Amino acid sequence: MKIFAKIRFLWDAFVIAFVIAIIMIPAITLFPKKKGAIMHHLNKLIIFLIGGRLEIAGTPDPDAEMIVMNHQGIIDIIGMEALQQGHLRWIAKKELFNMPWFGHLLRKGDMISVDRENKKGLIKLIKDVKESLEVKKRAVALFPEGTRAKGQELLNFKAGTKFIANKLGLKVQPVVITGSKHLLNEHDRTAHSSIVKFTYLPTIDVKNAPKEWYDTMKESMQKVIDDELAHHSRSR
Repeated sequence: MKIFAKIRFLWDAFVIAFVIAIIMIPAITLFPKKKGAIMHHLNKLIIFLIGGRLEIAGTPDPDAEMIVMNHQGIIDIIGMEALQQGHLRWIAKKELFNMPWFGHLLRKGDMISVDRENKKGLIKLIKDVKESLEVKKRAVALFPEGTRAKGQELLNFKAGTKFIANKLGLKVQPVVITGSKHLLNEHDRTAHSSIVKFTYLPTIDVKNAPKEWYDTMKESMQKVIDDELAHHSRSR
């Protein structure tokens, strides 16, 4: 059966690359004012073509200014975009903006680049997030782990996310993603038909939250991850 999962991975990788490179990038280039809707519909198409189904638990908060999620792979981004009615502005490391086609999508999508090697990067990031919320009217989205995790345990959350949220007094909504790696596992290069579940936890108004809100948020997200595995056999 694993050979079929390997073949399916190749098909899924082709679908993702084709839709993004041949359809999505030209479309948002030609119609920049509609890029949010374009990315929503085309990412929804990708999920359908690779045999995925999205499931939501909890309630997305339209007033949330920062969306934080656990991270396993590209399906996390594709699925989140497929669920959007608005237009998120993703925060991604600078190196991704230099990739052949995905980098072009980030640039054309007007996403936020972070230079982790530059000490002034955090100052620029704060300015970019503020501009995103006040001028562009787009909530920001990021993975506080900072990289893809292989196991069930959340990695340490980067301090920068907490600093920005505190500095700007943001409304932060955590979202737990489970099942994405079963749909497309980039590490093992396997793929299966699968449900990807997005669990929206209550929004945290950082201005009125206890000082330990960041650690408490991580604990709440880990509990959802553990419960999904224990009760639904769905790993993150």
